[in-house]
Amino acid sequence: MTSTTPIGIDEFQAAARAWMEENLPRRAEGDTEVRKPWDIKDVPAEEFAAQRALQKAMYEAGFAGITWPEEYGGQGLSAEHQRAFDEVAIGFRQPDLGTLGGTTFHVCAPTMLAHGSPEFLRAHVPRILAGDELVAQFFSDPDAGSDLAGVRTQAVRDGDRWILNGSKIWSSGAYNADIGMCLARTNWDVPKHRGLTWFAVPVRSRGVTMERIRQINGNEEFCQEFFDDVELTDADVIGTVNDGWTVTQTMLLFERGGGGMRPATPTVGMKPDVVALMDAVGGWGDPAARDAAARVHVDDLVRAALGTRIVAAMRTDPMRAASYASYGKLASGVYDPLRANHMMRIAGESAIAWSDPDSPGAATALALLNSRFMAIAGGTVQMQRNTIGEKVLGLPREPSFDSGKPFRDVVRDAANWSGKVS
Repeated sequence: MTSTTPIGIDEFQAAARAWMEENLPRRAEGDTEVRKPWDIKDVPAEEFAAQRALQKAMYEAGFAGITWPEEYGGQGLSAEHQRAFDEVAIGFRQPDLGTLGGTTFHVCAPTMLAHGSPEFLRAHVPRILAGDELVAQFFSDPDAGSDLAGVRTQAVRDGDRWILNGSKIWSSGAYNADIGMCLARTNWDVPKHRGLTWFAVPVRSRGVTMERIRQINGNEEFCQEFFDDVELTDADVIGTVNDGWTVTQTMLLFERGGGGMRPATPTVGMKPDVVALMDAVGGWGDPAARDAAARVHVDDLVRAALGTRIVAAMRTDPMRAASYASYGKLASGVYDPLRANHMMRIAGESAIAWSDPDSPGAATALALLNSRFMAIAGGTVQMQRNTIGEKVLGLPREPSFDSGKPFRDVVRDAANWSGKVS
């Protein structure tokens, strides 16, 4: 669809509608729910391949990367064109690449666009948009915990190569990925935030071993990767060598939902999952169930209003957008467990045992099991509170005993620490 003559918004929307009518299945009436991070199904390989093919068809039709630069395979159109597309797309089921699709298109690729070299972007972004190169996050180290800058996975320069060794964990959907966006330590003799570099690591490279992690709900969405002398080149570097923390800040902005800066869709009536559960258990005649449903509904409204406020603050103060995004992440971490418990009160015994795995009771139980997900993943709620306090409210920083030390010394001192006070 890309041409030298800009396409009008109405014309673009009409073309998008016509293409979707012919190529995408319609959503059922009232089906506007967004997939939760834990709502994962292990899609058979042939079905996943079909979704990739649908993504390629969307790309070839000119409806992928609508606002992304033309020189890297995007359409180079305006945010208004994107909104026009979204208005139509809400009624259709778009290509579903699961959690990996969200990681690829909403976290990793936007981060690449912000920091990658032109050569890197020309090599990778068109393939990403076509669904030929899906990207996982190789972010957390097993022994770094919540300290994202404390990674020990390392890349050592060897002539014109980099040699990668170490491990990453909690990589969502990585078993279906083609490359992993990997944070590695490239300098041990500077403070931990200043010796990091991001690399694009082909998942099927020699020396990469991947294991899937079985979760409490039986899914195996998370993965752990092991790197044994994996060879990379400068062409695989994303951003500037040893300035990986700058790239990390951008990635966290997108991961915490701040990248799009779109206000939340206004809630009209109770959300479908609440209505479905109340219908299933006959809750409308039960005062306790009605009370719990009302509490969920009020919290949903407040959360939507908070989202709108966060977006407004980010637009007003883009320099602190990543810090404002922490409000949304904190809200999810605090609110999700409360919502899950209210829903369990409504569900009662239907969320304890069920014969239909697709029943509202089963979905309620799964939501409870996973309700702490956003309190941990992508940075704990405690970390979000620190960010808000220090970066938004201007409170004094917490004492730090390693911020000025070379990371090599931090690791040495941690290994030798006895806990005794001399």
